[in-house]
Amino acid sequence: MRVTLATHGGLAAPVLASLPPDVVDTHALPESAATELSRLVAAAVPATAAATETTEPRKGAPDAMSYSITVEEAGHSSVLVQSDTDMSPEFAALLRWLKEHVARE
Repeated sequence: MRVTLATHGGLAAPVLASLPPDVVDTHALPESAATELSRLVAAAVPATAAATETTEPRKGAPDAMSYSITVEEAGHSSVLVQSDTDMSPEFAALLRWLKEHVARE
């Protein structure tokens, strides 16, 4: 599985726009880390879909960051998008893990 994290917006938007996304490939991880990442992705996918369907976009946070997490596995791709203002706990856990384990390609 390959997981890509792209960060958008916020006060650092011009700097972030010029950076490549962060990438984690489970083939390059120890087995325990790959298992943990798979568990976090499995929890975040349905939680993100549910949060997207039930919440309205919030206004009043022009400097809020938004995050796109792309999960590629077995020829399929899923994109999870949330922001600082509407992030599910499961998405937040995945985001934290990715920030701690990213390696630039």
